[in-house]
Amino acid sequence: MEAIIEKSFEIEEPIEKVWASLSSPMEIASCVPGAAITQQIDDTHYKGEVTLKFGPIKAQYDGAIEMAELDNSAYKMVMIGKGLDSKGKGSADMKMNGDLTSTDTGTNVKFKMTLTIVGALAQFGSRLINDVSDQLLNQFVTNFKAQLAGQEIDNNLSAGSMMGSVLKSKIGGIFKDKDEA
Repeated sequence: MEAIIEKSFEIEEPIEKVWASLSSPMEIASCVPGAAITQQIDDTHYKGEVTLKFGPIKAQYDGAIEMAELDNSAYKMVMIGKGLDSKGKGSADMKMNGDLTSTDTGTNVKFKMTLTIVGALAQFGSRLINDVSDQLLNQFVTNFKAQLAGQEIDNNLSAGSMMGSVLKSKIGGIFKDKDEA
């Protein structure tokens, strides 16, 4: 199952400050709900884990992150992540392209992420994955802005938001099926 997520957001901080933080996996991981860097291999390779819970399903992925491209002058990056479910029942691959541009009020952050998921989470389908990913990304943006402002952040998953996405997807699917009948 593949899902493509695109997001853009503004931060009222200079591009250099945003880039310095966004291009550092060690800093960024603390903003991603349920994620942690467990080891830095070298300047561009890291090991980490992500724990997600969707209602009764809990998935923990142990994996690797590579900063495949980091263009400090153009403020562009490509990050690749690969993870295996710790129970051996699935995998997830991610490729994210990020691009920063300076604005009158700060910095615009734009990225496109392609997720490929195999296993238990894949059975929920791309609609749910997109809904949940959107919730995770919104929580990431909130955490990232707080981190740049020097505030405390909470990278625990917002369970209420995740369940809301599950319900929204399931209810939407029921009505969609009835409309097609």
